Amino acid sequence: MKALNLIALILVIVGALNWGLVGLLEVNLVQAICGSVPGLTRAVYALVGLAGVYVAVIAPKIMK
Repeated sequence: MKALNLIALILVIVGALNWGLVGLLEVNLVQAICGSVPGLTRAVYALVGLAGVYVAVIAPKIMK
């Protein structure tokens, strides 16, 4: 379970950094890394979104 928590945290951080770069510099890091593979880009966004939901659900347990 700790591995899943770590993976989810990393994905949430990647998502936050990506949105920060988009907002500040108009640079989409995920798209830059995945290049011209739209399916891969979409999969990364889906995983980041699922990780965000997972972290939001487990956050109360972590905060105790």
